[in-house]
Amino acid sequence: MTMLANKLTPFCPTHPGEILKDEIEYRKISQRALARQMGISYSQLNEVLNGKRSVNTELALLFEAALGLDPEMLLNMQTRYNMQMARADQRTQERWNEVRKLCASFL
Repeated sequence: MTMLANKLTPFCPTHPGEILKDEIEYRKISQRALARQMGISYSQLNEVLNGKRSVNTELALLFEAALGLDPEMLLNMQTRYNMQMARADQRTQERWNEVRKLCASFL
């Protein structure tokens, strides 16, 4: 008998850029126009929207000013995305295991 847990698909985190991209498409705003109005380069905006660049505090505040989106929500999404990506990274997991072994006496 196969357990349900063995059939689960791993959680795939959502980069805040995906939400932002959906939002600007819904509002029918071009990336170039939004970048110009926000005072950032088109490539910077495009990289965020395609998950290749992180949303930092300054960008979150700019998105709040431009689109009325909650900057804390965007930053929390970015943090959760970063945590999930780090947890999925094999080298990071190996490093954690080594640190846990070395620091076991501290616990």
